[in-house]
Amino acid sequence: MGSGSWGTTFAKMLHDAGGEVTLWGRRAEVVEAINERHENPDYLPGAALPEAVRATTDPAEALAGVDFVALAVPAQTLRATLAPWVPLLPPGAILVSLMKGVELGTTRRMSEVIREVADVPQERVAVFSGPNLAREIVSGEPSAAVAACEDEDAARGLQAATMTPYFRVYTSTDVIGVELGGAVKNIVALCVGMSVGLGFGANTQALLMTRGLAEIARLGAALGADEHTFAGLAGMGDLVASCVSPLARNRTFGENLGRGMTLDQVTAVTKQTAEGVRSSEAVLELARKHNVEMPITEAVTAVLYHGMPIREAAISLISRAPKPERYGV
Repeated sequence: MGSGSWGTTFAKMLHDAGGEVTLWGRRAEVVEAINERHENPDYLPGAALPEAVRATTDPAEALAGVDFVALAVPAQTLRATLAPWVPLLPPGAILVSLMKGVELGTTRRMSEVIREVADVPQERVAVFSGPNLAREIVSGEPSAAVAACEDEDAARGLQAATMTPYFRVYTSTDVIGVELGGAVKNIVALCVGMSVGLGFGANTQALLMTRGLAEIARLGAALGADEHTFAGLAGMGDLVASCVSPLARNRTFGENLGRGMTLDQVTAVTKQTAEGVRSSEAVLELARKHNVEMPITEAVTAVLYHGMPIREAAISLISRAPKPERYGV
């Protein structure tokens, strides 16, 4: 459900893993291109899609009789988008979140929003996350992810439905950790991009990634996540890919800010959603609720929404009071 770059790529993966898949899209012209030209020219130009991957603008057609419902819409629109689909959801279907964000206003993780809106138990909601740059996966480059659900059987079922010769899937029951890794790394990637735009090099990027991972782990610990999750694909793996690749939209967004563009200017030229931009305030609010210190998140939010110049934010981070490298919540 969602025909952007990741939703389209995930549909191809499900097909390549041996499944029957229907892709729902909001825009008729994108759906027509997928059905007629077997390509999504707006989001993945030049990438060939299997003829068996069919698209529709009718959610009832897409959802009829399915085992898995993969939700790939912008995080901040999930609640409103999912609500009219709820009567169409097949009983027993596993609802899979492909989204990496935290809801503004409620500070809910995406799996929490799904459970609340669809009124389903935790065992029917899974999350799928990792270093998943759509362009590389749709091209068949070796990649991997984590399928997480509190029901181990459901996680294994999702694993089986998505494993392909080029894509490896691991399972986890740590839904909180897998989700937080995906949501917060976007904010760190924005900060890394800003540093690149300012002309800083690899040392600065490594500093931000490492201390960003510490922020993710501190918040995860406060919310009950397994700290080992953050050393895996949904933590460090996703963080590295999002911070170093020019294909990563949050890093690119931050890089443009670092080069002097305004938030409105970068937003205007960015075709796809940079989830870290919208989620940064929600993540910071979540951290404050749990008394978790997240200086990188604070700095990014100050730049995006409170007019702090990026160089001033950089100075504020590097001049913080000395601390041990490892300290708790």
